Amino acid sequence: LMAYSSQGLLRSDSLPEVGEDAAATVGMAETLSEEEQDELRKELAKVEEEIQTLSQVLAAKEKHLAEIKRKLGMNSLQELKQNITKSWQDVTSTTAYKKTSETLSQAGQKASAAFSTVGSVITKKFEDVR
Repeated sequence: LMAYSSQGLLRSDSLPEVGEDAAATVGMAETLSEEEQDELRKELAKVEEEIQTLSQVLAAKEKHLAEIKRKLGMNSLQELKQNITKSWQDVTSTTAYKKTSETLSQAGQKASAAFSTVGSVITKKFEDVR
């Protein structure tokens, strides 16, 4: 993991993987000097404070966004319809969709022609029976 140090430099720290022995983690903390531990605690407090600040800024931005949407008369149902429309447009613009659509269209045309032919044959048979 990359960590931001108090000197503003990036460094790579080795952290135990999920599932490693908890004793190994404790052992690592014991190998740090008191000064290094203090520095890390300060860095931890600073990062936690930054996260809290960013969370507050994000909440304020989301509130402002909701207010703008309210003023524009946009509600959740309208947004859902817009999202569905955009998603459908995204799907229909894919190469796979276009190829599938063309194939189904051709298959439908062939099926229609076949039904038409069968209908003509049946009509002719009825005429022959008369």
